[in-house]
Amino acid sequence: MTSLSASLVRGALTSPFKRAGRPDAIVPTDRLTRPAAPVAPRPLAAYRRICGFAESGPLPLTYPHVLAFPLTMRLMTARGFPLPVLGLVHTWIEITPLRAVRPADPLELSVRAEGVTPHRRGTEVTMATEARVDGELVWESRSGYLSRHATTDTAASPRSGPDAVGDPPAVAEWRLPGDLGRRYGAVSGDRNPIHLHPLTARLFGFPRAIAHGMWTAARCLAEAGDPAGIRSVRAEFRAPVLLPATVTYAADATGDAFALRGADGRVHLVGAVTRNV
Repeated sequence: MTSLSASLVRGALTSPFKRAGRPDAIVPTDRLTRPAAPVAPRPLAAYRRICGFAESGPLPLTYPHVLAFPLTMRLMTARGFPLPVLGLVHTWIEITPLRAVRPADPLELSVRAEGVTPHRRGTEVTMATEARVDGELVWESRSGYLSRHATTDTAASPRSGPDAVGDPPAVAEWRLPGDLGRRYGAVSGDRNPIHLHPLTARLFGFPRAIAHGMWTAARCLAEAGDPAGIRSVRAEFRAPVLLPATVTYAADATGDAFALRGADGRVHLVGAVTRNV
């Protein structure tokens, strides 16, 4: 968390000097790595509680992303990274668990940037994360982060969402408190200002603080139940959840297609799970 705090400070200092949308923007080729280490029990327990996961068992499918986030932030706040990190919005994630990861497994984590692409609302960067145990790749993910800015590229489109999600029926209603962003930020270390307070969120164009996309994805996966046999997970964050809020978790009978909707019917997240046959 100390290194993550340092990255956040560095991002605040360097963001004003970076300009998104430059046609010649390229991402650094560095791969940042955290040496193998077991998972700390207390932060893991706090993460399980706030996201609704079981108190024991394999690591939640989303947790390696949290563990690697300090590396992601260090890379995205480096001088050579083309986008300002303040105000970046997580737009989508794909997770591929190659086997169940146990809390005692000594995870080696690595992060790299794959490239930037035009988006109809700005510029999007794709970040790739890998987790290994004794050299074996056990988990990997790819995520999109959007830097919002004016653009004339009307042909650019956001990433396509999961296929065949449809309109699953409502399963549960959740009331999200106004301080959810601060509470999840304390657990995950992701203290992006857009999640913390209405005032800091307004600096980036949001009327109130918004929930972390990774909290919404994790909460939906926790509701989906047993992760055994999952081959991949895909989620797209379609609209921010303004806090406080009441949202509805919707899913098909298997939990393999799911969505998160607002009280007004607005779709905040769609996701799909692919299972091993």
